[in-house]
Amino acid sequence: MLSTLRRQTGTGLRLLIVFTIVCGIVYPLAVWGVSRIPGLSGSAEGSVVTAADGTVAGSSVIGVDPVPANPAADPYFHTRPAASASDVLGPADTTTSGGSNKAADSQDLLHEVEQRRAAIAQREGVAPAAVPTDAVTASGSGLDPDISPAYAALQVARVARVTGLPVAQVQGLVAQATSGRALGFLGEPAVDVTTLNLAVQGALHR
Repeated sequence: MLSTLRRQTGTGLRLLIVFTIVCGIVYPLAVWGVSRIPGLSGSAEGSVVTAADGTVAGSSVIGVDPVPANPAADPYFHTRPAASASDVLGPADTTTSGGSNKAADSQDLLHEVEQRRAAIAQREGVAPAAVPTDAVTASGSGLDPDISPAYAALQVARVARVTGLPVAQVQGLVAQATSGRALGFLGEPAVDVTTLNLAVQGALHR
């Protein structure tokens, strides 16, 4: 009885030591080593985006809607709305990720969408019908950094007017911040707003 207990205890201790080394030391070091491979290290560190002066400006995978100091002279491109925003076109609460969970036939959701459509149309100086769908609907995460090329194009005239940059130059910056479909056929083209706004700021300081 005692010999069996000692044998089982020894086996259990050996397994504990082995799995502690494998799962607690070897595996974490292996994962860390893979994250240091060139091309992967940026994503492992949070996909950090830096400004022209080298300071951290955000993450390329988290959209933060910029708040203009003067809403009447708004120089920024804007992200999709967020369910966590405090008002119709307010910035997302980046500590809270998620959608509104409201059904497509929710009257509250439809009211919010129409409010956003009217506010964006007024901001951009266009008819409400010209506002694309992604401009008025939140993403599943509520922190999507990408907008459609159509929504970016809608904002070009305002950004050019407020910043004083030529329209053609702003359109070129949009094109540079646009990524195509994955593997050429998956998903839709998208414009990274964080990268785009940094490019606009960089163009202003040249």
